[in-house]
Amino acid sequence: MNAKKGFQWKQFFAPHSLKIQLLSRSLLILGALLVLIGLLQYVFMKEIIYKNKATSVQSQIMSMPRDAWLQTTRTENGGISRAPFFFMPETTMAFIDTSGNHTVFPSRSGNGNPPKLSTEDYLEILNEKRRRPGPIYRIMYDDKDVEQLVVLQPVSTSPGQINGIVQVSTMTGPLKELLIGQMLTFLLLSLVAMVFGLLGYLPVLRKTLVPLFNMVNTAEQINAGNLDKRFPTRQGQQEVDQLAESFNGMLERLEDSFKAEKETQEQMHRFIADASHELRTPLTSIHGFLEVLLRGAANNQEQLQKSLKSMHGESGRLNKLVNDLLMLAKLDRDRSPQFQLKEGILDTVIREMEPQLRILAGTRKLTFHIEPNMKCRFVTDKMKQVVLNLFQNAVQHTEADTGHIKVALVSKDSGVELSIKDNGPGISASHLPHVFERFYRSDSSRARQYGGAGLGLSITKSIVNSHGGKIHVTSKDGEGCTFYVWIPQ
Repeated sequence: MNAKKGFQWKQFFAPHSLKIQLLSRSLLILGALLVLIGLLQYVFMKEIIYKNKATSVQSQIMSMPRDAWLQTTRTENGGISRAPFFFMPETTMAFIDTSGNHTVFPSRSGNGNPPKLSTEDYLEILNEKRRRPGPIYRIMYDDKDVEQLVVLQPVSTSPGQINGIVQVSTMTGPLKELLIGQMLTFLLLSLVAMVFGLLGYLPVLRKTLVPLFNMVNTAEQINAGNLDKRFPTRQGQQEVDQLAESFNGMLERLEDSFKAEKETQEQMHRFIADASHELRTPLTSIHGFLEVLLRGAANNQEQLQKSLKSMHGESGRLNKLVNDLLMLAKLDRDRSPQFQLKEGILDTVIREMEPQLRILAGTRKLTFHIEPNMKCRFVTDKMKQVVLNLFQNAVQHTEADTGHIKVALVSKDSGVELSIKDNGPGISASHLPHVFERFYRSDSSRARQYGGAGLGLSITKSIVNSHGGKIHVTSKDGEGCTFYVWIPQ
């Protein structure tokens, strides 16, 4: 049991197994989605953090008194001796008046000179501020090539009168560190989620693939001698159930094919044995007569005539047997209707054959019941052969003095039904299913007495099938039998 379980887990982790492919591709898609989510989060969070920082700086600027910017004093060299107090460290502040003069306030951060825009840009910002609310900020670099977040806020000393623009610059490094920290936290949590997802996904995946394992186990039990095994078709997965039903249908067809092949082989072996037996009998007889003649019987005129007549009869029987075999082979070669069927009136054909049938019947009583205008599609010569085969069969199995044969032709089920009934000994129920098989005789001694080889009914059935018709027989012991031939209109 443990070895089998270990083998199953070895199969489960095989590189080319369906389980590993499903698992790896699912994790690959999940990982790609998480990376995409992380990148989008970084982009959107960067914009949000920068905007929040700019809003915070703007709030600090707006919280200062309006006259704070007028109380600044300049030194002799043009610098600022006193600047408004700003609560945010690590910032650099400058003031740009309406004339475009750029004044930088002393900074406690030790940063380099803040970035500087052109006069046109400052004027454009003044106009932009009048058009929309919210913080105005730019991402720029100072003289030390350090990235700065530059917040620009117009200020006024009295309502409606703008005195200039306050520019506050702060490094973006701390903001980026915050973003990278959030990104790393997200990636770590994603990795942990994928690990836990993998541990939880493995048993779920294994349980999901149980129907496929069941199909594999069933397939391993199926071989040429065990085709009756079937795949389970109610496992709760539509696709697997459909696959199982398809395999079951294929197995049924294979089973039928193997049975048909087995029956065909058995019939072929039986056919070869019967044909060999039937051919050997006349050949043995001819060979025996030839030996008699070679030993001197040829000098006796009476024995010579008797031997020649017997050999002539046996050769005629042999010739008929070979012709029957050739006809069966021809009919088997193409089971579709191979005759050029033409519409005709079958009752006319039966009436034309009546004198011939009465001669064959001899002293037996012969009765006809023929309905007129029995139209159907047939080949005249082949239908005559069918009638003669069935009639001769009835003659062979009825007594010459008490025999009674009835020939009927009626309309039935959109077709024409021909029936030939006799009052012979009949056919027992055990023999009835085999009467149309080749070389089959229900009474071999009587059949051989009349020279039959057991091929007449097989030929008759093949001809009827080639006409698209049907043939069957009904019989009871001691009550005779009736053969029915149905030909479609």
